[in-house]
Amino acid sequence: MPSGNGSGADPEIVVVPHTHWDREWYLPFQRFRAGLVRVLDEVLDAMAADPAYRFTMDGQLAAIEDYLELRPSRRGDVARLVAEGRLAAGPWLILADEFLCSGETLLRNLEYGMRGAAALGGAMPVGYLPDQFGHCAQMPQILALAGLRRACLWRGVPARVDRDVFDWTGADGTTIRTRYLPGGYGNASGLFTGPAEGLPDRVAAFAASMEGWATGGSLLAMCGGDHSAPVREVTTSGLRVATLTEALTADGLAPEHNHGRAGGNGPAVPRVRGELRSHARANILPGVISARVPLKQAMARAERTLVRYAEPLSALWLARPSSRRHAAGNAPGGRPPGSAVRAHPLGPGHEPPGDAPVQRLLDMAWQAVIASSGHDSVTGCCSDETALQVAARIAEAGQTAQAVVDLVSAALAGAAPKGSLVVVNPSPFERTGLVLADLPESRARLVDAAGRPVPLQRLGHAPTLLDETVMDDLRLLLGRIHERELYGHQIVSWDAADGVFTVTVSRHASGHYSYEDLRRAILEAGPGFWVVRTVAEPVVTVAALVTVPPLGRAVLASGSPAPAGPAAVAHPLRVDPYGFEPVLDNGLLRVCVAGDGTLSLRAADGTEVHGVGRVVHGGDVGDTYNYAPPPIDRLLDRPVDVSVEEICSGPLTGVYEIARTYDWPAVIGDGPERSGGTDQSGGEDVRTVVTTRVELRAGEPFARCEVSMDVRCRDHRVRWHAPLPRPAAESHAEGQFAVVRRGLTAEGGGGERPVPVFPAESFAAAGGLAVLLDHVGEYEITGDGTEMAVTLVRSVGYLSRNRNPYRDEPAGPEMPAPAAQCQGPLSVRFGVLPYAGEWHEAGLPRLAEEFRHDLLAVPGSGAGAASPPGREPALSVSGEGVVMAALRERDGRLEARLVAEHPTATEAVVRGDFTAAWTADALGFPVDPLPVRDECVRLRLRPFEIATIHLSES
Repeated sequence: MPSGNGSGADPEIVVVPHTHWDREWYLPFQRFRAGLVRVLDEVLDAMAADPAYRFTMDGQLAAIEDYLELRPSRRGDVARLVAEGRLAAGPWLILADEFLCSGETLLRNLEYGMRGAAALGGAMPVGYLPDQFGHCAQMPQILALAGLRRACLWRGVPARVDRDVFDWTGADGTTIRTRYLPGGYGNASGLFTGPAEGLPDRVAAFAASMEGWATGGSLLAMCGGDHSAPVREVTTSGLRVATLTEALTADGLAPEHNHGRAGGNGPAVPRVRGELRSHARANILPGVISARVPLKQAMARAERTLVRYAEPLSALWLARPSSRRHAAGNAPGGRPPGSAVRAHPLGPGHEPPGDAPVQRLLDMAWQAVIASSGHDSVTGCCSDETALQVAARIAEAGQTAQAVVDLVSAALAGAAPKGSLVVVNPSPFERTGLVLADLPESRARLVDAAGRPVPLQRLGHAPTLLDETVMDDLRLLLGRIHERELYGHQIVSWDAADGVFTVTVSRHASGHYSYEDLRRAILEAGPGFWVVRTVAEPVVTVAALVTVPPLGRAVLASGSPAPAGPAAVAHPLRVDPYGFEPVLDNGLLRVCVAGDGTLSLRAADGTEVHGVGRVVHGGDVGDTYNYAPPPIDRLLDRPVDVSVEEICSGPLTGVYEIARTYDWPAVIGDGPERSGGTDQSGGEDVRTVVTTRVELRAGEPFARCEVSMDVRCRDHRVRWHAPLPRPAAESHAEGQFAVVRRGLTAEGGGGERPVPVFPAESFAAAGGLAVLLDHVGEYEITGDGTEMAVTLVRSVGYLSRNRNPYRDEPAGPEMPAPAAQCQGPLSVRFGVLPYAGEWHEAGLPRLAEEFRHDLLAVPGSGAGAASPPGREPALSVSGEGVVMAALRERDGRLEARLVAEHPTATEAVVRGDFTAAWTADALGFPVDPLPVRDECVRLRLRPFEIATIHLSES
């Protein structure tokens, strides 16, 4: 038997007892938790009986918290074992999928996980990533920012890694020592199964399977697997038993011992840079990117509402008393000397309600978002029952974040007079963009604070007579009124005269209203027949082109339309003056709708592309983990009918609606009982209308597209195709704080077909064409680098298939998942633009920011003139390629997360009302002071560096 004590030339086998606990997967959360209680009861009992026993959780703290919620009496036992180093917990809260949530969500995941683990005795100081389906390019930097200099993982490692240790370098150059797990996180799960006398043979077989992998003096024998119970016999086996922390610390290969660089004393190790998405050594299950698309859409909406609206706007516009701020114990950095409590920016009288638990709402939203980011949750590779719970949790996260936005909106509305419009900019740079507003017909004009007219475009009039009916008992009207609501509007006033009772309503009513006054008026009207009219104030819906300062507001006053005509517009939207063809042109981009419903685009720099938006339908007999076409796959892209309708035509926005009708197979193969036949023949067709709403706005160099359909086919994949202006040998895609360069193929070899589909969060670009994304989506560069395909929907009927043509082994149980067919209405939003040069020269990160983050418009509701403001929040961020990923209040100061999404070094310039600034780590601990000159901080950033800075008034 190979040495159990490290003697001789053979590497020592170190047994790491562990479990990987999927909180939800083929069973929903609570059903799995019942098993978790049993397993952790056994773990704690084993550790109480045997001081030599060690156990490692799978990197996520949530499983321990789930257990303690049902077994609160064992908190002391858990805390003692964690503090003693015998039970390894954390550092993550959840084992998230690294590509299907934002980089900020990954950082908050670590923050919440390490904070919770610290309360139990300390987090495992290893970035343990046992089962994620590949790893994002910025993970080394994310871990290092939280003080973690070691990682341990399995999937995504390329073939050139031929040892169990390698140096992993992130997009910015941060390098961490990484332990690879050959054979996976359960490579020794069978070591202690079978009779005890057979253990030497099983150990020898394990050592043989690991031959050639050991870099140092040890081999990790990962004794456990999915939902596995502890094996007590390990401590009597003669093998060393350790937690993952102990095993990695004792191997002499930690970063503090040797970095594998020239001149080091230890062995040289392979080096890998960027994301880990190779199929070479394990499957990475890329189909999860496009499984259950509505989950991805909901996740993106919830993250945006929370990170870019609720947190920053509440930090800037809702100054909260220090007694209600995040407690110092929850903000590790504490409040540095000299930081001051800010006065309310809207002036006195506009603070949130005294009991408004803003920070608690934000925490609740974050916990729901993080819980939904799990690698079997937002991925959609789960049972229908689980997916339904994930969707509900994401919805709750978005609603909770929106509740905070509502508090901000109410404060902003109350500080502006009734009839005005408050427009808020969520971006850290000045924006000029469109907002929609309902204005009284008599006051359908907006002017800014300087009295300058705001460009407007009328989009439509609302009906004024909403209902007219005869009642023989006027008291029946009270049954239709809910507080102030009537027919979806708000009651403004009422009048009774000549047998007619008139109720006037408005979409956005404000001012005094009393239900009792209305009730009294109805009772005093007397008996008999009454004509009851519900009348809306004459309202016109307009698009307004508004300029708003960075992270600031613009208060626009309404007034009577001026006879002088509309305000001037830079780059106005024009249509074909002769009406010969559907054309939109704003001087920055020209969009022409072709007869087949595709688009021709020409940029101001002359870059041109035709045939954009071809919709291609094909079969998919795979599962939620892996796409797989049928052996005979008919790709259908020709519509049977095309119609084009002009919706509006400028000068601020122009819209065409393109309806293309297709006949697609209703189901692939042998009927609805079991999908996955051999071809698409022999079944009936379903007539499907795919509607593309293409919009071009004044001043924008990209076309906004929304593709909608009623998904009625099963076992299929529908993609949106666009030719590239020039051939491409690579693509660039933004996601998780980086812009990743990828080739046209994927490395294979790990038991699944290396389909070169890739994730992108905010944009994907290749060959002079960029697609700006609303949510994490799947794209592929096809046609030998001549076309981009973006997946709109992928409909499958099984969680996993035992026989998937594109995967050797099942990825989970063969369980029907009919809801993964994604039947019903579906809409996908994105922007598209051609460009010359490189992605960063086209300014794609900023364009994606503008596409993804709408200006926020709030009708004023205050009485009288505008309230005198306090000192308005003033904060801006500039710098080539510098992106603001997050902004929040943290213990009385502002915390901003900046990212240099640029291939060369750049400088971030932050200006605002602050006199002290310093850098911080991902957990909020101060690092280095920054010089502040004239309310400005300048910070040099490496390419793709993530910087956290704190700002304070003194």
